[in-house]
Amino acid sequence: MNSFRSKTTISLARNSIKHSPLRRNVIFIPLAFVCFGLAPMAWADCQEGCQLNRRNTFLGDNALIENTTGRFNTATGAGALSNNTTGFGNTATGEDVLSSNTLGSINTATGVSALRNNTTGTQNTATGADALENNRTGPNNTADGFKALQSNTEGMENTASGMQALNSNTRGSQNTAIGVHALSFNVQGHNNTAIGFEALLNNTGSLNIAVGNGAGSNLTRSINNIDIGNDGVRGENETIRIGNSSHVRTFIAGISGSTITGTTVEVNAEGQLGVCPSSARFKDSIKPMGKASEGLYDLKPVAFRYKKEIDAASASQFGLVAEDVEKVNPALVVRDKEGKPYSVRYNQVNAMLLNEFLKEHRKVQELEATVAQQHQDFEAAVAELKGEIQKVSAQQLELNKSAPQTALNDQ
Repeated sequence: MNSFRSKTTISLARNSIKHSPLRRNVIFIPLAFVCFGLAPMAWADCQEGCQLNRRNTFLGDNALIENTTGRFNTATGAGALSNNTTGFGNTATGEDVLSSNTLGSINTATGVSALRNNTTGTQNTATGADALENNRTGPNNTADGFKALQSNTEGMENTASGMQALNSNTRGSQNTAIGVHALSFNVQGHNNTAIGFEALLNNTGSLNIAVGNGAGSNLTRSINNIDIGNDGVRGENETIRIGNSSHVRTFIAGISGSTITGTTVEVNAEGQLGVCPSSARFKDSIKPMGKASEGLYDLKPVAFRYKKEIDAASASQFGLVAEDVEKVNPALVVRDKEGKPYSVRYNQVNAMLLNEFLKEHRKVQELEATVAQQHQDFEAAVAELKGEIQKVSAQQLELNKSAPQTALNDQ
C-alpha cells in the first residue's frame, strides 16, 4: 500500500511540476518531504519508474514495478506493465494490461488482460478485455473488441474489430476481420479479409475475401475465394460467389454499351458464369453427330415480342419457342428450377445446323464430282467421235479421188 501511495504521489507531483510552472514552487517543498520521507522499501518498489527523467506515468498496485530503463510508458491499473524493463512508449490501461511485457515498445492496451502476455511485440493496439491477451512477439496488430485476436502469439499486421474477431489466430498475418466472430477460427491463415457478422467464421485458409452477414462462413481450408453476400461452399477454392438464392435479378454497370471483343460468356442452371470449352481434353464419348441434327427441319422459327415486364421497348425478336423445341429434341431445351422449359440452347442448334450444312455440302461435292466425271467422259467421247469422223472423212476423200480415174480408163 505504501508503494502504491508513493508511486501515485510522485507521479502526480511530477506531472504538476512539468505542466504548471507557476505551481512549481508551491509543490516542490511538499514533494521533497514526501520523497525523503519514503521508506526504503517503498522507494525500492518504485525503482526507476519514479525517476522524473524516465517520463513514465503509472497508477495502480505494482504498475511498472520492474521497469529499469524503459521510458515514455503510461500504466494505469493493478499490474499494468508490471514486468516491463526496457520497453518504451507503451500505454496500458486496465488490470494486468501488458503485465508480461519486457522489451516490447509502442504498444497501446486498454481493457482487463489486454496484451497481458506480450513480451517483445511492438506497435500493437488492443482495446477490450482479453484483446491480444496471448500475443508475445507479433508486431503491428490492432484488436478492438472482447477477446479480439486473443490467441495471437506471433501473427503480425492483423486487424480485428468485433467480439472474438480473429479469436483463434496464432501465427496468421495480414488478416482483416471486422464483425463479431469474423475469422473467429482462423489459426495460421493469412491475407484474409472478412467484413460482417461471422464472416469467414470457420475458415483456416488464406487469401479469401468475404463481405456480408455470414459471408464465406461455410469455407474451411479454402484458398483464394471471394464471397459477397454468400455463405460459400465447403472445400472450394478460387471461386467467386455474389448473392444467394433470394436474389432474382442482377444489374452491373459498365457492361451495356461497352464495346469489346472476346469469347461469349454463358451461365449454367446453378448460376455459374464461364466459357464453353471445346478442347478434346474436356470431352468424352466423341463421335460424329450423324442424323441427330435432322430434327432441325422440324423446328419452327418465329417472330415475336417479349412481354412488357421483360422488354419495355417491345422490340421485334426472332427465334424459337422452347416448348416447340422440346417436342422435337428435349436436349436443346434449358429448364428452370421447376423443370419447365425456359430457354433454348442456341449454341447447340448452331452446331447442328453446321452438321446439316456439312452433310449437304458433301452431297453437293459428290454431285459436282459426278458432273465433272461425266463432263470428262463426254469430252473423251466427243474427242473419240471427232477422230472417227475424221477417219471417215479421209476415207471418203480417197474414194472421191479414185472414182474419175476409173471412168476414164473405161473409155
